Amino acid sequence: MKQLTDIGEDALIARLVRDLESGADVVTGPGDDCAVVDIGHADRYQLLKTDCLVEGVHYLADAEAEKVGWKAIARVVSDFAAMGGTPSQLLVTLVMPGGQSVDYLEQLYRGMQQCAAQFGAVISGGETSSVPTGSAAVISVAGTGWVRKDQLVLRSGGQVGDLVMVTGLLGGSIRGKHLSFTPRVTEAAWLAEYFPLHAMMDLSDGVAKDLPRLATMSGCGFIIREDQVPCSENVDVAAALGDGEDYELLFTIAPDHLERLQSEWGRQFPDLALSVLGELTVAEVGIQSEAGGWEHFTS
Repeated sequence: MKQLTDIGEDALIARLVRDLESGADVVTGPGDDCAVVDIGHADRYQLLKTDCLVEGVHYLADAEAEKVGWKAIARVVSDFAAMGGTPSQLLVTLVMPGGQSVDYLEQLYRGMQQCAAQFGAVISGGETSSVPTGSAAVISVAGTGWVRKDQLVLRSGGQVGDLVMVTGLLGGSIRGKHLSFTPRVTEAAWLAEYFPLHAMMDLSDGVAKDLPRLATMSGCGFIIREDQVPCSENVDVAAALGDGEDYELLFTIAPDHLERLQSEWGRQFPDLALSVLGELTVAEVGIQSEAGGWEHFTS
């Protein structure tokens, strides 16, 4: 009998969702950063997202509570940004050992509230539960968001010949960035409004894992230009591609928009790098997988 360690996260998800039925109002179901639902608004879709932090996987027990709280909300906000959207209402479920201090949880909520408020979201409710002694704590966040219909960007729209671009610097997130990153909500909304993006996602598991996902959903292969990978300080290319938890935007766009994009980006976001990482190719030509990246159950 196969175990989760035998197949990994992507194969597991594919098996679990293959027989799910979607209603007529579901525009995009499992497989993208958020589910997209048409609830009858003339000009916008509703976004649905859920995510979780597990102690020992996404953060260490001695991490500052406020930073853990920030990350719990920021991960969800980053997924809304990846669709070109913004967050709205959030629900928080805390699953904690009884020995956890009340002060820790109050600090945790301070961090969550700070992140939610910065990006215009509201924590509207949630749930609490205990875990057996020795079990890991879990923080789960579910939420709704919105995206204009003409600005929705999916993972599946990439086209052969597209440039693959990325914001910011990559790698070395374990040094602290993974607890303090800024979701690229403003940047994503600007990109989606002023440029014809073909595909987009946020980088949670690393370029080495996430770019193949985007390329596969777009029916393409890809090539990475390793000499152009934007590495964080004291990080090599392998780590930049494989470390994960960068939460930068990865998107594709036709090459003829590059000059204007670079020019206007420099004026709009002068302190944030924007790099050409590679290109999408015909599936049989480009690389189909890239070693590295985070994979739940097998990493």
